[in-house]
Amino acid sequence: MADALATSAAASGAGAPKILDIQGIAKSYGATVAVRRVSFDIEPGEIHALLGENGAGKSTIVKVLSGIVIPDTGTLTLDGRDYAPADPMAARAAGVSTAFQELSLLPNLSVAENLMLPRQAKGKAGLVSVAQSEARAAAMLSEYGLGHIHPGVYVRSLSLAEKQRIEIMRAVARQPRLLVLDEPTAALSDPTWLFDILERITAAGTGVLYISHRLSEVRRLCRRGTVLRNGESIGTVSLAGIADAGIFKMMVGSAARDTQATRSTAKQTRPEAFGVTNLSGGTVADITLSVGKGEIVGVAGLEGQGQRDLFRMLAGLTPVRGGQIRIDGKTVNLSSPAEAARAGIGFVPEERKTEGVFLGLRTDSNMTLPILGRLGRFGVVNGAREKAAVEQQAGRVDLASRYLKLKIGALSGGNQQKALIGRVLMSGARHLVLFDPTRGVDVGTKAVIYDVIRDFVAQGGSALVYSTELAELIHLVDRCVVIYHGTVAGEASGPDLSEPRLVALAAGHGVSDS
Repeated sequence: MADALATSAAASGAGAPKILDIQGIAKSYGATVAVRRVSFDIEPGEIHALLGENGAGKSTIVKVLSGIVIPDTGTLTLDGRDYAPADPMAARAAGVSTAFQELSLLPNLSVAENLMLPRQAKGKAGLVSVAQSEARAAAMLSEYGLGHIHPGVYVRSLSLAEKQRIEIMRAVARQPRLLVLDEPTAALSDPTWLFDILERITAAGTGVLYISHRLSEVRRLCRRGTVLRNGESIGTVSLAGIADAGIFKMMVGSAARDTQATRSTAKQTRPEAFGVTNLSGGTVADITLSVGKGEIVGVAGLEGQGQRDLFRMLAGLTPVRGGQIRIDGKTVNLSSPAEAARAGIGFVPEERKTEGVFLGLRTDSNMTLPILGRLGRFGVVNGAREKAAVEQQAGRVDLASRYLKLKIGALSGGNQQKALIGRVLMSGARHLVLFDPTRGVDVGTKAVIYDVIRDFVAQGGSALVYSTELAELIHLVDRCVVIYHGTVAGEASGPDLSEPRLVALAAGHGVSDS
């Protein structure tokens, strides 16, 4: 596909002005520099990668292109014409459409209402017609392979992967000249759906700015990429001519940190830390699994197979219909998140901004929420004890102390995730239940999260980890359970823990690599 897309880009770009040309863009907030001297361009039909660590300036560039932020200096042209959107409506009118990593869908509106905004379908009397809106939305959903989603359901009831697809589909359906995609596959276990759409629209000449921390994905789609570091563009490179280590060095200014776990291939018998037997609830039909003390167990599976409800039952968020949950040798009833926390479960959810952190609070306040009662007496928090506890935990998750007094909403996604994991560890959890904990974070933050998980289990803890990235599970976990249609399709460990084996199990084929 990469060759086809590159050929399409070359053919579409012959003799045509650049879709986008950015020169010397800078933006500061007081003394804080978000970006400075950022320059790159995108040809017609090109999928252009924008690479960099969390906090490198990628989000600011996305906001500039989307009309959310107005740059202090620099110039932009779109199809050879000056481009200076004053707001998102102006950006859309000019032909720029964005699918954000932190989804812009409104959870308390229906899918149809989200797709029709800002212009709802109206009937003869000039009033909004729900029937017409849903009919139009149903046609759009069907066109983009999402006909299984009913246009009348509230967005809040959808899985994160379904929301991600709706966000992308809405942006593509506006038929933009420039499509901006910020971590579009972070919640997708199978990105083929998106890749097929990109092949179609780039063949018609649409330019795409593609932001992803998944370098294998970037290489598959993109011919060129621009690397940002500390708010500056370090250079635009031909991806065929540079190794991953070279890209990482451009991103961080040093050699790549090894993110691969040293995983034991020998089977070990461990006493059980927690487990479930014949568990059912939500989309889980019948799951039995066990996690040993000092063990990392992975969970894999295609979207919607029950993994989300499994994790939410362990966190006390989804009601259990049947079966048994055991923690530390005792059968427990996890009827609420508080019950799960008291039982020793430390849960990191899939959507940190809506389910994990309190965006309006400072980072240190977010981290100490579970232990405020231990930091003082008679309802009064001892400030010195709180400061010491937060700084110790921040060091454990490699979170810079300068972020602790900032509102957590101002931090990059990777730093928010570090703070969230720090809070879980600070709570005294004995068992980690982590749903896609490295979603949308850079390779350096991934390395930190892996180290934290390994250190936790090395000290006698246990961890259950779901990830949409099979390579991550293969190199991190001791065993991997694959879920299919709400049940366990199989398990892989040791030499059997391979991508072909996991893919086969995820497709419902309980066969070996051969």
